[in-house]
Amino acid sequence: MSDFDMMDLPPKIVARLAEMGITEPTPIQKQAIPHALNGRDVMGLAQTGTGKTAAFGVPLVARMLEEGGRPAPRSVRGLVLAPTRELASQIAQNLRGFCEHTKMRVQMVVGGQSINAQIKRLERGADLLVATPGRLLDLMDRRAVRLEDTTFLVLDEADQMLDMGFIHDLRKIAAVIPEKRQTMLFSATMPKLMAELAQSFLRSPIRVEVSPPGKAADKVTQEVHFIAKAEKAGLLIELLDKHRDERALVFGRTKHGSEKLMKQLVNAGFAATSIHGNKSQGQRDRAIEGFKSGDIRVLVATDVAARGLDIPDVKHVYNYDLPNVPDNYVHRIGRTARAGKDGAAVAFCAPDEMGELKAIQKVMGITIPVASGRPWEPMDAPDKPAGRGRGRRRGPRPGQGQKQGQGQQGKPKAAAKPSGGRGRRRRKPGQGRSAAA
Repeated sequence: MSDFDMMDLPPKIVARLAEMGITEPTPIQKQAIPHALNGRDVMGLAQTGTGKTAAFGVPLVARMLEEGGRPAPRSVRGLVLAPTRELASQIAQNLRGFCEHTKMRVQMVVGGQSINAQIKRLERGADLLVATPGRLLDLMDRRAVRLEDTTFLVLDEADQMLDMGFIHDLRKIAAVIPEKRQTMLFSATMPKLMAELAQSFLRSPIRVEVSPPGKAADKVTQEVHFIAKAEKAGLLIELLDKHRDERALVFGRTKHGSEKLMKQLVNAGFAATSIHGNKSQGQRDRAIEGFKSGDIRVLVATDVAARGLDIPDVKHVYNYDLPNVPDNYVHRIGRTARAGKDGAAVAFCAPDEMGELKAIQKVMGITIPVASGRPWEPMDAPDKPAGRGRGRRRGPRPGQGQKQGQGQQGKPKAAAKPSGGRGRRRRKPGQGRSAAA
């Protein structure tokens, strides 16, 4: 008898979980499922890859089966909101698995697909609807979906939805859902705005927490290469060439940069493709399917793939560009070492990325081992003679750049910028985030 049998779950769900190879609950499932089955609101803190979908999906399906009933036309009984198309697709796939051998209907609506086809599918209503906020609002504006009968609401990866600017969309959606509902919110981090959102959406929630923010999977080995930006592509090709038969996920910061890098890898003879915000949903789906099947060995992606991409056999994750948001690094490397397997995470750090690297190490509470190069040194102090500094330089220490800028505006003791300094300024945290979507 498994722990699932001890949770008062319907026997058909326990049997279905066993068919899916899910026999023992993960820590987040052990903590969340009993409270959710009792009808309590749940606030879960857990990283991706910890079994969160089953933590809310299993009790959601169980409670809806217990209540019975069928959805009215264009109505939804349970709603799951996710930040990206990829994550929504992953959730919908899992929920359909849990609902196998039942009459429950699971639908998904996301951007990048025909809205008319989605309107047609929703005419019969849905027991469970998985949606991205923007597309759901479009359908609500067209009166293609009604949420007046929705009594279950799940917000998955809520912190990422806030990062992507969905806060107003979430409030608009919640405003039309009955107050008498069960709400579950899952997030990898708990910033101040997230705490405020949870307070307004949940009623006396039970808080469950596993895998504290900033903690990577135990079986991920990490290393960093200190390398000039212009030399990154050559090093990546060299490293990828050592394991051509293994899957590798490469993260870039921008859509344009990721596409350009993918083409370089194809020209170098790798079976590579890319996913980012400029790709249609069909292109993104085909890229992921090719990666899962093994036809594609290298997937270049922006942070749209940092969460929700559940492919157990990803052996290597390369942070070609370090993320602006340090928590995204944890999500990125969480794409490897899944299902108890080993994995390797390799980061490339250019001179203008030292700030991002320091922020990542601070969040994780570790110093990432150095594979090659050495940490980029600070800029020379203004009073040092020219030519006495080190050959490798990075930008000014935090705050130093502001003082120099003030000096150029007329304040005393302005420092001239040394020749051969960095070519561009490091992005401020948060800049460029929308470009990666």
